[in-house]
Amino acid sequence: MNAATFVQGFATSLALIVAIGAQNAFVLRQGLARTHVLPVVLVCALSDALLISLGVAGLGRWVQEHPVLLTVTRWGGAAFLVAYGALAARRALSPHALSVQGGAVGDLRGAIAACLAFTYLNPHCWLDTVVLLGSIAAQQPEAERTVFGTGAASAGAVWFFSLGFGARLLAPLFARPVAWRVLDAAIALVMWAIAASLIYPR
Repeated sequence: MNAATFVQGFATSLALIVAIGAQNAFVLRQGLARTHVLPVVLVCALSDALLISLGVAGLGRWVQEHPVLLTVTRWGGAAFLVAYGALAARRALSPHALSVQGGAVGDLRGAIAACLAFTYLNPHCWLDTVVLLGSIAAQQPEAERTVFGTGAASAGAVWFFSLGFGARLLAPLFARPVAWRVLDAAIALVMWAIAASLIYPR
């Protein structure tokens, strides 16, 4: 295994993942609530690895040739983000929804479903993993593409596990109700901003 190629894949993927986005905000909320954290981070990490693998295998080029797929995903993702942002805004404004578990998805099936939606209905995930990372991998020598993809997928796993299980370190801060209101308000704004970027792309 070429260590330099692995590190390049790891660093490139990490730079794309470590950003305030819909998926990360959801993982953070579940982590702070300590609700179904392991299933959520596993779904995120495995989904990330799957999309990266598809990109390394060449799916990114095929997606670029069929933009209608991204268009459908773009509008579906925007609708989902607007609705989830509205729920977060309602929690931020309601004095009756300030408990730790109040904003997290408590049902395991619901948490997994939401996690899958934040991943596969988010065009940014597809563009970052399948298209962008796939394109960078295609520039590597054929023998090194798998190494690059492994590094990229490893970065996703490290990040999601760190975010989900590391969130509990912020528990003292979020012992105060106002912190939850600020977090939910920020999540609502992030969701709506991403939805707007999908509806009105540059």
